[in-house]
Amino acid sequence: MERSHASSRLRRTVAAVAAAGSVLTVLATAGPAGASTARAAVGDAQVVCTSRQPGLAARLSQDIAGSLRGRQGSSALALYDRRTATTCDLKSDTAFDSASVVKVTVLGALLRQAMEAHRGLTPREVTLTTAMITESDNASTSALWRQVGDQGISRFLSLAGMRDTVPGADGRWGLTQITARDQLTLLRLLTSDNAVLDRTARDYALGLMRRVVPEQRWGVPAGAPGAAAVHVKNGWLPRPAGGWRVHSIGTFTCHDGVGDCAGDSDSDDGIVVLSQGSPTMEYGIATIQGASRVLHRDLAAAGM
Repeated sequence: MERSHASSRLRRTVAAVAAAGSVLTVLATAGPAGASTARAAVGDAQVVCTSRQPGLAARLSQDIAGSLRGRQGSSALALYDRRTATTCDLKSDTAFDSASVVKVTVLGALLRQAMEAHRGLTPREVTLTTAMITESDNASTSALWRQVGDQGISRFLSLAGMRDTVPGADGRWGLTQITARDQLTLLRLLTSDNAVLDRTARDYALGLMRRVVPEQRWGVPAGAPGAAAVHVKNGWLPRPAGGWRVHSIGTFTCHDGVGDCAGDSDSDDGIVVLSQGSPTMEYGIATIQGASRVLHRDLAAAGM
């Protein structure tokens, strides 16, 4: 009898949502350690968010789906927010041509090699890595890709747990196959203690990502709290088939409790948005920034 009443209430709830004209399918369930999970449809895919913050998973999943619905091409997204124990996922295991976001992986592999050799970076390596990350210089990337070598890249990917990333063949690093899940794994690696990259290596990588030139600071920083430290790397690549590949990855931290950081709480989150099939680079950027703005807005509201 109780089960019948519950079923009746569920049918009435679904009917009410349909009557309101909702185009979202949102299902919330209890998750581990008091977390809840919510889903919202984007075409034939699902945005799946989990959070210990009441109501946040449902709000994020709906808003992410709404920002991407109707956009041309295909997008994948992955998010973590440590403060609220929140994660979001959309097609995070789908492979994309990496374009220039792979440059953070190249940097990680070089830093790992230097750690294993018990040395710091040489002046040449500092020059090359600075140009590669802050200006997205391709020649510097090619030089470091050759120096690190296939084995060095593969070793770093294995140690980092980036199992779905496939390095581009014949030196074509921009055609490395990446997933949003692996890119988020990389961001987690850069922002937490681990055995792969020590504190010095992580600080160096994040320092470069924080100094990316202004004209390349689009993408996931859109809508970020004004007082947050922004670490970003973007990629863009036109291809004869499938339109533009436009990607953005970034981490956002604020530990001073002032300015526009989420209320009085610390913030620590990472966002990855990958896209392909955009008719222009500008269209791809707009897709990424639309999703990023709702992410930052909802996470900030959760800290109020």
